[in-house]
Amino acid sequence: MSDDRRIHLFDSTLRDGAQTQGVDFTVSDKTAIAEALDRLGVSYIEGGWPGANPTDDAFFAEPPELKAASLVAFGMTRRPGRSAENDPGLSGLVNAKAPVACIVGKTWDFHVDLALEISHEENLAMIADSIAQLGRSKREVMFDAEHFFDGFKANKAFALACLRAASEAGAAWLVLCDTNGGTLPDDVRAIVAEVRETLPEVRIGIHAHDDTGNAVANSLAAVAAGARQIQGTLNGLGERCGNANLISLVGSLALKTTWDCGIDAERLRLLTPTSRLLDERLNRTPTRGAPYVGESAFAHKGGLHVSAVAKDPRTYEHVPPETVGNRRHVVVSDQAGRANVLTRLQEVGVEVDPKDPKVGRLIEEVKRREYEGYAYDGAEASFELMARRLLDQVPDYFSLNRFRVMDDRRWNARGELVTESEATVTLTIGSDQLMTVANGNGPVDALDKAVRKALIPRYPVLERVRLLDYKVRILTPQDGTEAVTRVMIESGVDRERWTTVGVSPNIIDASFNALYDALSWKLHNAGVEAPKG
Repeated sequence: MSDDRRIHLFDSTLRDGAQTQGVDFTVSDKTAIAEALDRLGVSYIEGGWPGANPTDDAFFAEPPELKAASLVAFGMTRRPGRSAENDPGLSGLVNAKAPVACIVGKTWDFHVDLALEISHEENLAMIADSIAQLGRSKREVMFDAEHFFDGFKANKAFALACLRAASEAGAAWLVLCDTNGGTLPDDVRAIVAEVRETLPEVRIGIHAHDDTGNAVANSLAAVAAGARQIQGTLNGLGERCGNANLISLVGSLALKTTWDCGIDAERLRLLTPTSRLLDERLNRTPTRGAPYVGESAFAHKGGLHVSAVAKDPRTYEHVPPETVGNRRHVVVSDQAGRANVLTRLQEVGVEVDPKDPKVGRLIEEVKRREYEGYAYDGAEASFELMARRLLDQVPDYFSLNRFRVMDDRRWNARGELVTESEATVTLTIGSDQLMTVANGNGPVDALDKAVRKALIPRYPVLERVRLLDYKVRILTPQDGTEAVTRVMIESGVDRERWTTVGVSPNIIDASFNALYDALSWKLHNAGVEAPKG
């Protein structure tokens, strides 16, 4: 396919998405999401704004090793009255461990006059100086033309002059931003086309916000008019109403057009898992009606629809659900369930004969557990263990006899109110029974330490395993304090990470279930042999 048909996908979830109300990424979150985007096959991953906050600083200090995508550091043009060489914001970008930089600058004269209170000539110089400075240390520099569509309508000559200044200074991409999300597709298409005609030598991108619900449509309209980069976020995350939903854009570009977005059929099947990974990291319930990836995207109720789909799915499905990693939900859907489970087994490396009767039992077990509240889309390690146990492919490394957790809230000798947790655990390893006691910062920490205290002498490989993240979701809020809870635990060693799940009306019990899977998965993954009883 010719380069003119190539669309470069730029994900800004870790920066734009972090501006969403209620979203607060940890460094671990950012790393996991970046690695998932890299597997999906996007061209650029914007990691954040170096110097803006400690989380972004820590992320860029030790960024993930990306195999396909380019890591991008975001920032802004130099400040008025400063040289590019002495601007602290630009210095942060220069020093960031990212081969690509993207800077935002004003292109609407209204903002230059009102917010910056500088001359138009100074604004142009800020753009050019900043890009030239970054170009000395970065493989690529991009310019985000803030409020470009409003600026173009208000003062076309100035908006275009800003683009020329960026291009002449060496910007590899000029990204036209609909920053307040108020432009409609017809205007986007017309303005992008005029920019292409006026500046035929530059490469253009589109960055659309969703304040009118048109961010995806605006992005596709820009592509039709000549844009060759699309900026967006997973699940449309972003401030106010969000950004262009990169998940929807990938599905539409790959399956509905002849554009080449760099994502082949194999990677396209990661679309649903990638979308749901983000929701699990944010401890949010996935949007059931989300295009392509929602639980209801390929759901069919009883009656004529089910009958028609059984004869030919194309009657009510615009694409086969498995092409985007999703699945069909219909009455008596054993075949769909079997295919889905077999695919997931293949993804986690579990080899099984599709005709093995145990596959049927596994399908029923998955259905039963999901009904109870288990969610395996974001807990691949627990799914793999459940499957291997039913298929007799994983041993029991240890078993729990009992545990007891106590919290002691009291005033200490200094007159300070403190709460201490103590866990007592009795485990069986092979033919040996062990009892350990440990204190911790909370009941889960105490339980984790007590279990490890018993296991590490027998299984030294667990010494470096760390609990990286812990999330709780209330599954039955109508039950109040008796509600069923789901606990997700992310564990890791160096750059290796895995997630497990536990469900129970008792949060400590749910936590132990997830912890048990986390340690068992590591032992199996490391090839450790279980002791004989």
